[in-house]
Amino acid sequence: MASFARFSTASTNDVPKPSRLHRFLQYTGIFFFSSVAGLVTIGTGILIHDAFTYTDKHVDRVPVSPLALHPERGGPKNLPIVRVQVDDEEDEENKRLADKPRLVVVGGGWGAIGVLQHLFPGDYHVTVVSPETFTTFTPLLPSAAVGTVQARSLVEPIRKVIARLRGHFIQAKAADLVMSERLLEVETVSPHGMKSNFYIPYDKLVIAVGSTSSTHGVPGLENCYQLKTISDAQAIRRKIMDNFELASLPTTSPEERKRLLSFVICGGGPTGVETAAEIYDLCQEDIMNYFPKICREEVSIHLIQSREHILNTYAEAISKFAEDKFNRDGVNLITSARVGSVKSDQVTYTTRSKDGKVEEHSIPTNFVLWSTGIAMNPFTRKVTDILPNQVHKKAIEVDAYLRVKGAPTGEIYAIGDCATIETSIVNHFLELVDEADKDKDGKIDFGEWEYMVKKIKRRIPMAEGHLVKVKELFDRFDTDADNSLSLNELLLLLQEVGKKITTLPATAQVASQQGKYVGKKLHKLARKYDTLKANDIQPEGMDEAIGGPFKYLHLGSLAYIGNAAVFDLGRFSITGGLVAMYAWRSVYWNEQVSARTRALLMIDWIIRGIWGRDLSRL
Repeated sequence: MASFARFSTASTNDVPKPSRLHRFLQYTGIFFFSSVAGLVTIGTGILIHDAFTYTDKHVDRVPVSPLALHPERGGPKNLPIVRVQVDDEEDEENKRLADKPRLVVVGGGWGAIGVLQHLFPGDYHVTVVSPETFTTFTPLLPSAAVGTVQARSLVEPIRKVIARLRGHFIQAKAADLVMSERLLEVETVSPHGMKSNFYIPYDKLVIAVGSTSSTHGVPGLENCYQLKTISDAQAIRRKIMDNFELASLPTTSPEERKRLLSFVICGGGPTGVETAAEIYDLCQEDIMNYFPKICREEVSIHLIQSREHILNTYAEAISKFAEDKFNRDGVNLITSARVGSVKSDQVTYTTRSKDGKVEEHSIPTNFVLWSTGIAMNPFTRKVTDILPNQVHKKAIEVDAYLRVKGAPTGEIYAIGDCATIETSIVNHFLELVDEADKDKDGKIDFGEWEYMVKKIKRRIPMAEGHLVKVKELFDRFDTDADNSLSLNELLLLLQEVGKKITTLPATAQVASQQGKYVGKKLHKLARKYDTLKANDIQPEGMDEAIGGPFKYLHLGSLAYIGNAAVFDLGRFSITGGLVAMYAWRSVYWNEQVSARTRALLMIDWIIRGIWGRDLSRL
């Protein structure tokens, strides 16, 4: 065995080792030939794709229906009524869909797209009305505002979304509603600025127009930027780059340079925080490399928040982590402050000193972002003015099935930022008592109370979490200990529960879930309509017949805070650096509207990592 070992060792040592040059050439050759093979494979794939897609297709001209070119007039304002779309008679499938119930979706945001993506071809004759021709992935608008990602990576044409349904798109904004005749009035604007209005008939209408920014009565907001659309992000990007270019001029005074490089964000919510973080990253990672160093030194970022903490709707640990991160980065956090006015060259705000005195301050600036809450869209205001029982100041009130309160039941739905689900149990007090009081003695015993709880959960699902300890609630408000609740005792109980119910936040997550819910429900209604009618179920009861009320599932809130991210998952919270940031990116990448935008977004992140942000003002 020993001799064999010596023989093996000798034989191994006798084999000449390849030189470093030989190994280098070997690996270089492998890399070269594998790269060539990869390029040939990709090129062949592109060639095959082009061979099957770039063909000379002849399109026969299809005559447009005379009714589409010359629609009848009617309605309260004697406007054209578009009962036939331009392409309703292009082929047999379109002709068949023209006889289907008319579904009109107003808006092109997350809620509207959720509806469209969960309908089936052939369910409805679908028409989408929106002033924008595309839908935008709004959570990444702060990234687009500084060139981290490109605007086109966040938008998907609505016509591509509705092509699967053979739907129709009208670039216009909703102006009014005639519920008695099921007519939606829309307003279009020609390239020359001429406005024209017409009616679109509907059988079912989904309102998903979103919201506008709340002004809070602050004067001078015409000097502010907002961040709700892709156009806003592009305008902000141009303004930021213009400010840096002007600050770099040798003729710019030191005072003017400080004003040009002072960025003020009003609002400490996710949008405001993420914008502040993106501007900071832009300065740290790109401005420093390509602009005079004095520009980076003179940059100041100010975040004004009316509450005590930024991200105040998140867990306390998350707010603290974000505040500590901004303090380390030199972002000026101004909390418990009220913006007084916004001028073209400065922002004024007030704070209270420890002794209660109001102190006024000002910040010289050439850029102000306004991101401080939501207000009603003009069309939303029009709808609430039509209906007598709409009392909410910021949105359309809907029931648990997302049906607009006061409108003909089962005809009009509202979702997203423009809608709020009713949370008042007391409003249903008499109906609940009438249903639950089986023996009609004017009192509610425990068995009747349990029955009432089931009815409440169905009418107001958000009350479910506050009606867990049913017996404990009953005993606590049964003050006379007679094992029953008088109407006064019951009223106090319902008022107590109602105070604990909070409305859903105006977030993209809520809008998306509501859109998916309505889309699935409308699909079921379309497929089961004949069966429901055969069972003598009237249209106003069909929503309840095919499924339960809308229930929101909170999947967590997240925010980017500059090469770091925070996650609020309800009972748990996650804060961290690069790992959390990549988790944040993964979530948003997965939520993109299409595979095309996912690919573009991934490419943008790679380009930013290798070559940095795009510093052009395009």
